[in-house]
Amino acid sequence: MILQPGKNLRQIRERLRLKYRDVEEASQRIASRHKNSEYAIGLSRLADIENKGTVPSIYRIFSLAVIYGLDYSTALEMYGISLEHMAADISDTPLHVTRAIELSEPKNDSFQLPMNFLAAIDARRTSFISHQVQEWGRVPLQFLETLDMARHRYAIVGTDDWSMYPLIPPGSFVQIDETKRRILNSGWDNDYARPIYFLLLHEGYRFGWCTERAGSLIVQPHSSAPVPAESFRYPGEAEVLGQVVAVAMRLDRVKPRRKRSS
Repeated sequence: MILQPGKNLRQIRERLRLKYRDVEEASQRIASRHKNSEYAIGLSRLADIENKGTVPSIYRIFSLAVIYGLDYSTALEMYGISLEHMAADISDTPLHVTRAIELSEPKNDSFQLPMNFLAAIDARRTSFISHQVQEWGRVPLQFLETLDMARHRYAIVGTDDWSMYPLIPPGSFVQIDETKRRILNSGWDNDYARPIYFLLLHEGYRFGWCTERAGSLIVQPHSSAPVPAESFRYPGEAEVLGQVVAVAMRLDRVKPRRKRSS
């Protein structure tokens, strides 16, 4: 599909019966309100946007969206930028550092899934989903109970972060429950049940098992990971963002490193 954002914007302007001068004056009011001239769209610039394929700045796209009554994401989509692709692009863009990510609420109240997905799959058994996909349709997001933007945050584990390998390999996508920030020093009977916490430090992010002792926070990696334990002044040097409660991981990207010799 060939994008024609300039033509589409011109059609919207003409449908609203706005002249170039109307758009220019309205954008100047927006620029004045924000005390930033970048929001203003001159007559010649608007003509270039509509007729010569000139790509407007993020500020001018905002002004056009306001003037034409468009959602900002809709205006971006005219130029081939879809905010709904961000989660997929983030997960497919691994970095060597672990980072938290910000995802806004989905614009739609539905999510693309196979129509027979829920009925065909026995959740008690391991299934090869590709065998179940016959017809694609839309299923309300309420079925994806773990996708809770208000309560949870999400993070990508860096490709160089082996802290919790093999429980959580590098490159994994993790869900963090912000309501679970209190460090628990006991109460589990195996490594899988022990809480994993996600931390913000001055130099970046860490995650792992944690123990709080007299003003210090000990971050302990998995015993198989080639990473040493670390200790931070707490509170002060570390902030607990929450507990890791879910993980999505790939199994074909991980190449185990040798464990460090002591």
